[in-house]
Amino acid sequence: MKRHAPATARNRQPILDVLQPRLPAQGLVLEIASGSGEHVVHFAGALPDLVFQPSDPSAEARASIDDWVQTEGLDNVRPALALDVTLKSWPIERADAVLCCNMIHIAPWEAAVGLIAGAAGVMADGGTLYLYGPYRRGGRHTAPSNEAFDRDLRQRNPAWGVRDLEAVESLAAAEGFGPPEIIDMPANNLSLVFKRL
Repeated sequence: MKRHAPATARNRQPILDVLQPRLPAQGLVLEIASGSGEHVVHFAGALPDLVFQPSDPSAEARASIDDWVQTEGLDNVRPALALDVTLKSWPIERADAVLCCNMIHIAPWEAAVGLIAGAAGVMADGGTLYLYGPYRRGGRHTAPSNEAFDRDLRQRNPAWGVRDLEAVESLAAAEGFGPPEIIDMPANNLSLVFKRL
């Protein structure tokens, strides 16, 4: 039942190191596209004063998430929600922070639009939106490996691809978020931390 995402073992601690000082001390953290569930159990284990709400549109992913949570014996993680970011109505009314790792490049652009609009809809002023993954900057890839990855993604699905950081910033600004704090991460990825104004 449990799924394993190889990259998660490499990136979960660097992501947690960015999140720890930037998430609220208490409150509800909604994770979008939780996938295998390995990220959320790592974060929740390290941040016991926060409540985590994982989500994924895939039933198989949700089963893996819940299995990981049960195995780790975490009581600050809610059962995984079925959540499709492209739908106008989300099955959650409020969150203090929204996290999304490695989704917007492996999904159509509408998913990025829906993610940012939905995040704005569930959080109050001062809320945190955290995005992690590869991005182009100034219309250019930041590394040859990202360029190759982008080519591979677009061959698999023409609607996928590494996104322009500036386009994501524009989406966020239109939904009432300030400019992101940008943090360089391992393997040519970036952390983007947006605050709701």
